[in-house]
Amino acid sequence: MTLLDGRKVSNEIKDEIAAEVAKMKAKGEKVPHLAAVLVGDDGASLTYVGSKVKACERIGFESTLVKMPNTTSELELLKKIEELNNNDDIDGFIIQLPLPPQIDEQKVLMAVDPSKDVDGFHPENFGKMALDMSTFIPATPFGILELLERYKVDTKGKHTVVIGRSHIVGRPMSILMSRKGWPGNSTVTLTHSSTKNISQITTQADIIISALGVPDFLKAEMVKDDVVIIDVGITRVEDKNHPKGYVIKGDVDFENVSKKASFITPVPGGVGPMTIAMLLKNTLLAREQRKSL
Repeated sequence: MTLLDGRKVSNEIKDEIAAEVAKMKAKGEKVPHLAAVLVGDDGASLTYVGSKVKACERIGFESTLVKMPNTTSELELLKKIEELNNNDDIDGFIIQLPLPPQIDEQKVLMAVDPSKDVDGFHPENFGKMALDMSTFIPATPFGILELLERYKVDTKGKHTVVIGRSHIVGRPMSILMSRKGWPGNSTVTLTHSSTKNISQITTQADIIISALGVPDFLKAEMVKDDVVIIDVGITRVEDKNHPKGYVIKGDVDFENVSKKASFITPVPGGVGPMTIAMLLKNTLLAREQRKSL
C-alpha cells in the first residue's frame, strides 16, 4: 500500500511555484497577486482563507484579503467583484463559500471575470473543462489529478467510481477521469444519494473517488483488493478524548480499507493540502495569461 501524501506533494508544488516567482522577480516582472473575498465570520472559512494567504506569502505571491460583514448585501458584494474584475493588479480572486443567505451564490459566481476565476467555478471555465479546452480546473479535482500523475497511478481503461455529484468535486472528477489523456481514459460511474446498491458498484471499481462528507462511509467489504482510494471527505467528528474535542474524518474507513488498497489518501494530509497548492498554480497560470494580453 502506497500513501498518496498530499502534504509532501503540495510542498513540492509550492517550491516549484516559488522558483518560478523568484525568476519573475529577478527579471523585474510583476509577481502573481491573489485576492480572497470573505463575507461574514464563519470559523472554517476564516481558517481556509488564512491558510491561503499564508501559502501566498510563503511562495512570494502578493495577496489581498477582502473582509466584508455578515450583513453585506448582494449588491455591495457584486460591486466589490466588479472592482476586483477591473483591478489590473489582481491576477485572480476567489469568493469564499458559503455566503450568507441574503446573497445568491450563483449570481455572485457568474459575476467573476472568467479570466480571474482561479477557483474554476464560472460556467465558462467549467464548460471549457468539459470540452477539453485549456482553462482553470477547480482546485480540488486539479489536485487529485496531480496526485495521480505524480504517483504514476495507471488510470487508462480502469473503472473509476465517483461518489458524490457536487459541482466542486464529483461532477468535474467524473468528466476529467473520462477525458482523453492521462490521468483519464477511464470508464466512469457517477454515484450519489439516489444510487441503489452502491456496494455492488464500488466492489467493481479499480479507482474510487469519494466526496460525500459522510465519515467512514466506505468500508473494507465495499472495495476489491488493490483498489486506488481518493478520499475527499473531511468532517469534524466529536471526540471527547481528543485535546481539540474533535477529530477530522474522511469518507473512508482508513484503518480497514488501507489494508486492501494499492494507493490511498490519508485524511487529513491527502487531498486537502493539494487544493491550496493548485489554487496557487491556477493563480500563476492567470498571471502568465494576463502577461500575454
